[in-house]
Amino acid sequence: MQVHRGIPEHADTAAVLTIGNFDGVHLGHQALLSLLTGKARALGLPAVVLTFEPHPREYFSPADAPARLASLREKLLLLSAAGVDRCHVCRFDARFAAQPAQSFIDDILVRGLGVRHLFIGDDFRFGARRQGNFAMLQEAGARLGFGVESMPTLTVAGERVSSSAVRAALAAGDLAHAAHLLGRPYSIAGRVSHGDKLGRQLGFPTANIQMKHRRPALGGVYVVSVEGLAAGPVAGVANIGLRPTATANGRARLEVHLFDWAQDCYGAHIRVHFLHRLRAEQKFSSLDALRAQIALDSLAARDWLAANPLPA
Repeated sequence: MQVHRGIPEHADTAAVLTIGNFDGVHLGHQALLSLLTGKARALGLPAVVLTFEPHPREYFSPADAPARLASLREKLLLLSAAGVDRCHVCRFDARFAAQPAQSFIDDILVRGLGVRHLFIGDDFRFGARRQGNFAMLQEAGARLGFGVESMPTLTVAGERVSSSAVRAALAAGDLAHAAHLLGRPYSIAGRVSHGDKLGRQLGFPTANIQMKHRRPALGGVYVVSVEGLAAGPVAGVANIGLRPTATANGRARLEVHLFDWAQDCYGAHIRVHFLHRLRAEQKFSSLDALRAQIALDSLAARDWLAANPLPA
């Protein structure tokens, strides 16, 4: 998949297009992308996604913005796996937010991206003060020569599939429900970096993934499997959160203690799949108390894995 930052002045080719944040690329997103790629193949045109960075809600209200389900890199990987040919990542800033709806259609959709056919979610709004809507796009399409289709909200067992519903399931520790909405177990990917070596001092060395500026959608201690280190998954136990016993810097980190693993993995890009929640993150009175709890967490994780073995 080709990835472009921003919108070109003039499109090189016509495109079948969809627009959205696609946080998590859940089942609803996947259904929309299936329509996109099917239409693109039928017309012999590229399947193109326009997405935004940062998320518009992070721009308008950073303190109240929802936790991201996926980093930009993870989102791009998921879009590529869904068959998208090209993705334009548009910077959402004051200038973009102030753009009139008609200018968005003329300058971005028609001239910049060469839209031939457009798929949007049924609640899509665009332009300054969210004045643009489906009816406006339909009118513009009839006038300018592109088709417009809305994707109705997908429901699973009567529930609307949305990024908000996935976040709620993760916040409640209901990994099975989150996986039901995503179509896969929830996971986080990142590069293993050097930490403060506290886990090693406690006798439980960890692979550390710095979350950068990301506020995680879940927290606590989990049974996990890790891909990217060996031919098959590597089991372990993970803590994701602020590490209140060790530090007060308020920065989230994902730490994974890998079972029966002694190799150096600094610099490796790994994906951590969250399989089962053991407990909430908590602050302990001492490092000895933390060490004792990690030992209990490891035993509990091994017991769960014995009853739920990983695929070979």
